[in-house]
Amino acid sequence: MGGGGFDMESLVDATAGAIGSLASTTILYPLDTCKTKYQAELRTPHLRKYRNLSDVLWEAISKRQVLSLFQGLGTKNLQSFISSFIYFYGYSFFRKMYIERSGYKSIGTRANLLIAAVAGACTVAITQPLDTAASRMQTSDFGKSKGLWKTLSEETWGEAFDGLGISILLTINPAIQYTAFDQLKQRLLEGKAGNPQSLSALNAFLLGAASKCAATCLTYPAIRCKVMIQAAESEEDSNDELDVQSRKTVTGALSAIWNKEGLLGFFKGLRAQILKTVLSSALLLMIKEKLTKSTWVLFLGIRRFLFLNRSRLKSS
Repeated sequence: MGGGGFDMESLVDATAGAIGSLASTTILYPLDTCKTKYQAELRTPHLRKYRNLSDVLWEAISKRQVLSLFQGLGTKNLQSFISSFIYFYGYSFFRKMYIERSGYKSIGTRANLLIAAVAGACTVAITQPLDTAASRMQTSDFGKSKGLWKTLSEETWGEAFDGLGISILLTINPAIQYTAFDQLKQRLLEGKAGNPQSLSALNAFLLGAASKCAATCLTYPAIRCKVMIQAAESEEDSNDELDVQSRKTVTGALSAIWNKEGLLGFFKGLRAQILKTVLSSALLLMIKEKLTKSTWVLFLGIRRFLFLNRSRLKSS
């Protein structure tokens, strides 16, 4: 495969993945906001404001702030689109480079995990400020969220990268997810000679759900810590500034969870996380699978159009 085709295939994969991410993020955003606010709360059991996920929803309804469930959606979509594009492009690019240079027809699980982790780390390093800003907006008190520019400008450059270390650690999550998805997909499509390498929407949804569920369960304590590190300071927390600042590090967040909530605190909100991320990831991969072929047709049409125009200009 030549250099142009190589890059074109990576670009198609990245575009389809980014559009799928944008759609799934928008559809599930109110659930994501409820989940994030629930995870960010750190109090002893008898002082909790939210007993379960639905309490966050009822708070928004009772305060007539239902639209606040969408606070930070623009930033989250921007972050989601950019990160998915970079991730899928990087993953596809490095995967094909490995296959070309190694001479193998397929890629092993360990190599796949490493490539996925490298693509994830590149993505995190670029999009972390947007991720932090989106988390700040989501966890702000309902109706009091600030815009992207104000959220970033009120913080130092270092604060914009809050949680970067744990975000890089969590690149193992999509690494596990997409490796599991690709391996399951390959097995499902094996023996279908001459058939396009495309899953049905239902199969893509089920494989996406299974792979994300496994990845989420394995990495959840780190996910909870990341939410706490990036969470906005609430009015109830303003009287305990020292306690809030101590939770802005990984060791501080782990210690705070252990002291206030015990061992089970590391898994508080796990069901909500699984519900949201499994649905989101399954939707993303389902939409991506369906878009990839259409995106190929679109890109090839554009390339053909540009090539014909260039040929006419040269001949005139």
